[in-house]
Amino acid sequence: MIENGFNRRDFLKVLGWGGAVVALSGCGNTSVQDGAEIVTSYVEPPEYALPGIGVYFNSTCAQCDAGCSITGRVREGRVLKLEGNASSAINRGKLCGLGQAGVQAHYNPDRVREPLLRNGDKGEAITWDKALGLINEKLNGVKGDEIAFLTGAVSGHVKVLLKNYLEALGSKNHYAYDAVAPSVVRAANKKAYGVEMPRLRLDKAQVVVSFGADFLGAWVSPVHFSQEYAQFRKGSDGARGVLVQIESKMTLTGANADRWIAIRPGTEGILALGVINALDAAGLSLPADVAAVSKAYNAERVSKDTGVSAEQISKLATLLKARTPSLVIAGGAAEGYKHGSQNAAAIALLNRVLGNIGKTIEAPANVPFPQVAVTTGNRSSVQALNDSMANGKLKVLFSYGVNPVFTAPAALKFQDNLKKVSFKVVFANYLDETALAADLVLPLDSALEDWGTAVPEYLVEAAQLNIQQPLMEKLHAGTRGTGDILLALLKQRRANEYKDYEDFYSYLRSAVVKNKSALGGAGADDDTFWGETLSEGLVKLPASNGALSAKSSAAGLVLPAPAEEDSAYPLHLIPAVTANLRDGRHANQPWLQESPDPLTTIVWDSWVELHPKTAAKLGIVEGDIVEVTSRSGSVKAQAYLFPGIHPDAVSIPLGNGHTALGRWAKGVGINAFSLLDQVVDKDTGELALNETRVKIGKTGKRVMIVKDEGAAGGSQAGKKIAVSASTDEVELSGEV
Repeated sequence: MIENGFNRRDFLKVLGWGGAVVALSGCGNTSVQDGAEIVTSYVEPPEYALPGIGVYFNSTCAQCDAGCSITGRVREGRVLKLEGNASSAINRGKLCGLGQAGVQAHYNPDRVREPLLRNGDKGEAITWDKALGLINEKLNGVKGDEIAFLTGAVSGHVKVLLKNYLEALGSKNHYAYDAVAPSVVRAANKKAYGVEMPRLRLDKAQVVVSFGADFLGAWVSPVHFSQEYAQFRKGSDGARGVLVQIESKMTLTGANADRWIAIRPGTEGILALGVINALDAAGLSLPADVAAVSKAYNAERVSKDTGVSAEQISKLATLLKARTPSLVIAGGAAEGYKHGSQNAAAIALLNRVLGNIGKTIEAPANVPFPQVAVTTGNRSSVQALNDSMANGKLKVLFSYGVNPVFTAPAALKFQDNLKKVSFKVVFANYLDETALAADLVLPLDSALEDWGTAVPEYLVEAAQLNIQQPLMEKLHAGTRGTGDILLALLKQRRANEYKDYEDFYSYLRSAVVKNKSALGGAGADDDTFWGETLSEGLVKLPASNGALSAKSSAAGLVLPAPAEEDSAYPLHLIPAVTANLRDGRHANQPWLQESPDPLTTIVWDSWVELHPKTAAKLGIVEGDIVEVTSRSGSVKAQAYLFPGIHPDAVSIPLGNGHTALGRWAKGVGINAFSLLDQVVDKDTGELALNETRVKIGKTGKRVMIVKDEGAAGGSQAGKKIAVSASTDEVELSGEV
């Protein structure tokens, strides 16, 4: 029996445990006494903190959505270094450069340090009491359907409080947005396998064929995949695994492949059906529905449509038939078209006919508590939000963890429509483009000084609840954690239900300790269980795997012919998602700006990537400042010539081109999002990132590209340090 005026179901909702295995221990809301729980401040270091001696604390990386667990080294009360937490099955003690740069995000001098209220074109510093009171005032008399919350992917107990807050407001308007999400692939996976994100067992495969999934660079969970890739290379039976990468613009994964195949943009599904046709010709038995669709895709037709030679198609089919099990992956390069769902569906058929489902494609772990499971972001959500704003349906908008003013296509006129919302509140670490458009900015703690929990989307072995804890005291007294802000807002609406939680720490501790029996701590003392949980940095949830269903069907699958030539805009734009900058939220971290792009070695800038043959036709040489124009906008940047891109395509990396965000981001490079046409995938409504067509013109200006590869010609101080070959002599699609 739960006291204080609300029942057990309400209590479960408050604490975020909605699963069937919940077994709350004890009675009452919490064992935490108000004011009795104190988080040690490093202003006065604890007795065990000795000068010059590092101590280590486990937490969770917040630089991307992969959910890697981290170990922070702290000395004299200051976090100095981050590495991977070996206890996590996701990253197994490893951490990428993006994750390690989390230290710089924490110490960044451009962080917002106090609440800011718009006063004309400037921000006026106000107190937290005034900021929270203003929110309460602005919500008075506003209907629930006139209130919305925009976030990125969200999980854990922040998601619980967010959901409960929206419910308290009577609103169902939660928009989860991710500018570079694999949303089309998720939908295709759901149709083909019954789950959005199956477990991909690279370590069990003898051949991996990736249609543009940059799993070693920036796709889904690159630290985990990099380790599985190492096992794949060793081979389970002593035979080295073979990687084939098929894409229009070379990625980091493509650069590591045994065979890199350049394909005409948008024809990935046609090639998949062509390979199935070749497998049929080689004697592989096909299901009737697949055979009926693939019979029209003979080698001659497919080669003409895709630009991939009949010989390459035959070699690929022979390789897949000879070496099993294999694994075929659809990535961003295949999904980014208005027929992206059809591309992904055709690629999924390859796994079906090769018998990979249940072998190298496995069911993911189930998350037993739906309330804390991740809500993933997509691109169609910002379109839906934009429509609501344009139609004047919203009066109050909260935003957290996203920057749509920067990432939304110019064709949406998102910033103009945002002005139609009467009151806009942004939770922010930096004054980015969206924060500058807000009426009230609430400054956030960094990920290294905040509390929280998180459940990753891509799960390995079993589901896990990641713990985020402060690695040191706050740098700025005026910042607050996201959970603390939501808790304070909830107390304005449902004070009785949350009155026993002094802060988000006490709420989080109570939530974990009250459900310790279901979290593997049955019989343990509360303090002991909580301490061990923080020490481990994660909780492995009860093991339970879902089930795959081989639903992939060829019935009704129709792939359009390659797009006709467009004389006005002859080139396909491929916006490149880089491992460091992703959608641009990390552009103000100089470590990442100065880390060379792994393929071009360019630093601190944007570039326009062209095939040497295309550049020769246009009279462009490296360093020329060129203007790239689409139907939606134009940008100017330096040209870089690279054979790892299809001659029909041009690529610009995403992430730079900010007009705000901070001193290391503002004015650096160009914003490729501004070029995107508003073309969507026909099945999902997702923005088709690769569907924009562009033209290129010279401006008459030229610069020397800043690269980290030494002087031209591979020499340094007059000494030859590398032997180079002409791009005409390079055959990137050849086998290594």
